[in-house]
Amino acid sequence: MANCTKCGTAVPEGASACPSCGQAVASAAPAASAPSSGGMAPNIAGALAYFPIIAIIWLVMEPYNKDRFIRFHSFQSLALAVCSIGLSIVLVVTIIGIFVMPLVQLGWFVVAVIGAIKAYNNDKLTLPLIGPWSAKQAG
Repeated sequence: MANCTKCGTAVPEGASACPSCGQAVASAAPAASAPSSGGMAPNIAGALAYFPIIAIIWLVMEPYNKDRFIRFHSFQSLALAVCSIGLSIVLVVTIIGIFVMPLVQLGWFVVAVIGAIKAYNNDKLTLPLIGPWSAKQAG
């Protein structure tokens, strides 16, 4: 299933237009095989965005910062990392938090891996609270 290049909504196989915004969809090639102008396919760049350092690079580099799909996953990855670090700082202050913090870090890692797999499969994992903010930031 491909994503709309204008709004990012999933477009069913064989559809000629996006069901959400009406943007015409190219039926010749799926979005996964169409590389961005930088030479890397958007699904691979979106999966790599779950490394926060690479997410920052994607938001700054010219061909990748124009793609809504890559921008969404980059913003979501950064928001997830910031929330994880913030929660870890809060938990370090409490005695019981020292025991809970490894679970928080493991949870962050699992969610990041699932997000990367979803991005590789040209799908969106919209996390609660973080996902809508990321979509708004992506455009």
